[in-house]
Amino acid sequence: MIAKFFNRQGLESEEHWVSISDVMAGLMVIFLFVAISYMLNVHHKTKQIIKHEETIQRLLDEYKNLKEELAKDLQIEFEGDPNNPKPSDANWQGYLNMDTLTIGFKQPFQVGGEIVPEGFEEVLTDFFPRYIAILSKADYREEIEEIRIEGHTSSEWLDEVPIDVAFINNMELSQNRARNVLDYVLEIDDPQIFRNKIWLKKKVTANGLSSSHLILDLVEKDSRAPANPYSIISEETEIEEFIVRSVHQRLLREIPNWQRKQDIDKTDIIKSVNDFFKIKPKPEAIERVISLLLEDREASRRVEFRVVTKSEKLIDNVKQLVEDFNKSRE
Repeated sequence: MIAKFFNRQGLESEEHWVSISDVMAGLMVIFLFVAISYMLNVHHKTKQIIKHEETIQRLLDEYKNLKEELAKDLQIEFEGDPNNPKPSDANWQGYLNMDTLTIGFKQPFQVGGEIVPEGFEEVLTDFFPRYIAILSKADYREEIEEIRIEGHTSSEWLDEVPIDVAFINNMELSQNRARNVLDYVLEIDDPQIFRNKIWLKKKVTANGLSSSHLILDLVEKDSRAPANPYSIISEETEIEEFIVRSVHQRLLREIPNWQRKQDIDKTDIIKSVNDFFKIKPKPEAIERVISLLLEDREASRRVEFRVVTKSEKLIDNVKQLVEDFNKSRE
């Protein structure tokens, strides 16, 4: 009887251990499936990463090639063939920035004026049909997203007003100038304009940018005091007058060094000036002071024609792809 009891207890114990081993085997199978799933997921993400990289590279190559070809055509038309020493016989009165596909005209308006001057009308009448003849070519026509006419101003305003008020006033002035230029060029009596009028109305926009994109004058000035009437910055920048004077003196000392650099960026200037102070002002405040103190007023008062291609618009898509790429790596 006792033997039967122990034998029975042994069977129950054996059954107990068998059930635990079954559980362990089941867990091992689950872990195996998880591992396989993880490996497949990693493989899938690796393929996604490669696909993202290829797409990004294709978009960048597409934009670079289109930009280079368009810039070259614009250069030949308005500045002459760089490989041909004979200059163009065109009465070219603007400047071309091949990096940004921008053609600009310095100070075409009278100070404070928004009506297109007669002299600038003559320039536009010669320039715009030739400009559109290039942009409407079959190679570029479908790739152009927007043709921006941008109005720019200096930071100053004739009346004694706070600098923020001057910015808003200049915004209205620059917008009116860009719109008036747009109104004029669309009415030019030329076959190129007439033939592409519907396309132009879809692509050309007027943009007033006020003094948001000032041009810095990196020519050394023989002056110890800021010449700009807005040298005393408004209170929200948290910069006192003595700091503004110090910034100006620092800029004068650094200008010769900057002139020796081929590509001077405002961030380099900000860093150089900011390193000078023991008490660090806000970078955006330093940037504002630098723009005002080194502003080239005549160059800042300009009108620019800028081409925005669809490939350039796709940069937003590239940014999204980069975000997806980073998520895939996580």
